[in-house]
Amino acid sequence: MTTTPRDNWAGSLLLVLASALIAVGVVAISSASISLSEVKFGNEWHHAIRHLSYLAIGVTLGFVAYLLPLNVWRQTSPWLLMLAFALLVLVLVPGVGRVVNGSQRWIPLAGFTLQPSEFAKFALVLWLSGYMVRHGEELRTVLRGLLKPILVLILFALLLLSEPDFGATVIILGTAFGMLFMGGARLIYVLGLVVSAVAIMAGMILMAPYRMQRLMAYQDPWSDPFGSGFQLIQSLIAYGRGEWLGVGLGNSVQKLFYLPEAHTDFVFSIWAEETGLVGAVAVIILFAVFVGRIVFMGYRFLLESREFEAYCCFGFALVFAGQAFVNMGVSSGLLPTKGLTLPFISYGGNSLMMSCVTVGLLLKLERSQIAATTKVQARRRLP
Repeated sequence: MTTTPRDNWAGSLLLVLASALIAVGVVAISSASISLSEVKFGNEWHHAIRHLSYLAIGVTLGFVAYLLPLNVWRQTSPWLLMLAFALLVLVLVPGVGRVVNGSQRWIPLAGFTLQPSEFAKFALVLWLSGYMVRHGEELRTVLRGLLKPILVLILFALLLLSEPDFGATVIILGTAFGMLFMGGARLIYVLGLVVSAVAIMAGMILMAPYRMQRLMAYQDPWSDPFGSGFQLIQSLIAYGRGEWLGVGLGNSVQKLFYLPEAHTDFVFSIWAEETGLVGAVAVIILFAVFVGRIVFMGYRFLLESREFEAYCCFGFALVFAGQAFVNMGVSSGLLPTKGLTLPFISYGGNSLMMSCVTVGLLLKLERSQIAATTKVQARRRLP
C-alpha cells in the first residue's frame, strides 16, 4: 500500500466534513431557536450563544482526545465502561437525576446537565473494540465468547430503559450487534440476539401506552392531529413548505411555536423548510460521506491488521449513521417518534461535545494510519 498526496489530503477530509456539519448546526440552531429564545429568555440569541459555548468546550475536549496516545484509550476502555455504568445508575437515584418531560436522563452539574447515555455510547464502542481483539477467536467459534458482551448490553439496556431512553437503547444495541457481526461472531448467534432484542422491545411498546400512541401516530398522524400526531404533522408541513429551494434562512413559519422541539429533535425539519430539498439532500450527503470516510478508515486498518482501531472506526460509524438515520427518519415520518439528536446539528451540549471527542479520537486514528504507512514506505526505499 502506498501513500499519495491524495491520501494526505484525504486525511483532513474527516475534519472538513465534521466542520461543515458543525457549521450547518450553528446556522440551523440560530434560526430555529430565535423565537423561543426571545420569548423565554428575552434574548433571541440565547440558545445560539449556549450552543457556541458547548461547541467551544467540545472542540477543546476533541483536541485533548487527539493528543492522547492510542494506547491510553485501549488501556482505559474498561474503566470508561465502568464510569458509564456508574453514571447510568447515578442518574436514576431520586434527587440526583433531573426529570424532564417524564424522563430522568440528566444529572445537574453547576449550571450544566450531564447526559450519561451520550458518554455510554462512546465508552461501549471503545470497550467492545478492545474485547473483540482480546477474545476474537473465542468470539468467532463458541457462544461463550458472546456471553460477556451480552451481559454488559443487557445491563446498559435495562438502565437506559429505566430512564426511559428508548432511542439510546436502540442505538447502543444496534451498534453493538453490528460490531459483533463485523468482528466475526456467528451470524446465527447475532440474528438470535437481534430477534430477542426486537421481541423484548415490541413487548415494552405494547406494555407502555405512550409508546403505543407514538406508534399509532407514526402510522397515521392525522387520526389524532391535535394530540399524538401533532408533532409529526407540523414536521411534515415544514418539509412541504420547503419545496425545492426553501423559504429562506430565518423565514420558517413552523418554528414559531407550531413545531415543538424545533431546535432539538426536529431541527432538520426547520432546516428542510428554510433550505428546501436541496439543503436537506446536501446535509444527507455530508453525513453519508462523513460516515463513509470513517468506514474506509476502518477497512484500511483491517488491511494493516490493526483490529482495535478498525473496530473503533466501525463502531463510531454505526453510532453516527444510526443517530442521523433515526433523527431524519422520525422528522420525515419514516420512523416512530424518538428523542434522538442529529449529531453536530441538534441543540444539546452532551451530544455535541461527545461528537467532538469522537472526531478528535478518529483524527488521531487517521493520523496514526498515515504515519504508519509513511514509515513502511520509508523502509522500502532504504537500500
